[in-house]
Amino acid sequence: MILTQCAVCATDLGLTLGKKCGRCSTRYCGPECQVQHWKDGGHDQLCKKIKKAGGAEQYNANTKYTEAVAVAAEVCAEDTKGQTCYICTQALHWKTKEGLVRGCSCRGTAGFAHVSCLAEQAKILVAEAEENNLGTKALNERGKRWYSCSMCEQDYYGFVRCALGWACWKTYVGRLETNWPRSFAMHQLGIGLHEAGRHEDELSVREAELAMLRQLGAPEGNLLVVQGNLANTYDKLGRVEEALNLYRDVYSGELILYGTAHEQTIISASNYAWTLKALHRYDEVKTLMHKTLPVARRVLGESDITTLRLRWNYASSLYLDSGATLDDLREAVTTIEETERTARRVLGGAHPTAMAIADSLRRARAALAARGDDVSAVCEALRKAEV
Repeated sequence: MILTQCAVCATDLGLTLGKKCGRCSTRYCGPECQVQHWKDGGHDQLCKKIKKAGGAEQYNANTKYTEAVAVAAEVCAEDTKGQTCYICTQALHWKTKEGLVRGCSCRGTAGFAHVSCLAEQAKILVAEAEENNLGTKALNERGKRWYSCSMCEQDYYGFVRCALGWACWKTYVGRLETNWPRSFAMHQLGIGLHEAGRHEDELSVREAELAMLRQLGAPEGNLLVVQGNLANTYDKLGRVEEALNLYRDVYSGELILYGTAHEQTIISASNYAWTLKALHRYDEVKTLMHKTLPVARRVLGESDITTLRLRWNYASSLYLDSGATLDDLREAVTTIEETERTARRVLGGAHPTAMAIADSLRRARAALAARGDDVSAVCEALRKAEV
């Protein structure tokens, strides 16, 4: 995570509070914790090593990156068996000895790579754009290599996305806060931690990112994006009411700033609806989806992952509603069948979203199959089982 806590007592220090070790910049809430860490916490043995690595934040990033790469390679081990990296053509990386990963939508023998090879590729592309002053558009385009596959062009997910998030942060953590790659890297780290389910660590990153952007006077649109991500983190941590309030504010703000046909507004509508569904407010979900889905289809297309999630969310609200009619259940099944086929074709069957939609399809079919029984009782049971 971003180092915003005392290394001894974990007191939240934000971006500026407390004090730092004069040699390695390890953060403390005060001199007492610093002395304790030196005497009893092993800092006397690590201080020089941390300084040599570039300071506490860099040392932490390096350590977490190594751990994340090992986890990603282990998770992908079965899928990558007998394959080679499409970048360096080796099975084991010549220097790090890390295994292969594949966390995108590539199929067959395509898309296998080492995280370090993917990271080096992205680093070189961004560096070229910076050195040649190619501008913001080129930086954004080349920056995609930090999170999306150059072959299938789909975003990485799960533990692979987390490892790449740490790789990005490790690469740019030493930059000034006003420097684009550092802010970009913090954002990618937050997404990576979210993908890996590391939501407590993600919360620290999201809060630090929001505080930094406010301190720098970032544009309103940037703040709304980070607030939306923070709401997502609240949701995953079970702080659903806080998430709902923040999602509503973000969606309202983006409606004013961008209008209904902007991609970011559509994404925020999807997030807002998801939390409404978690609170069993199905009528509100349906109303919001009736407004948003036609726009998403027109602006993003039928195969876009946000459109797929919107359709899935809408159909789920149909079959989970205790007041669902038989027509509602039939519509839910038909909609999720279409959505599942598209998700499997576009994202691949192993993608978390495709797998979750397939699970919802089983639930919707079960509700429809029970049409001769008490439909409200079936919907209630499904709602309790819904993840």
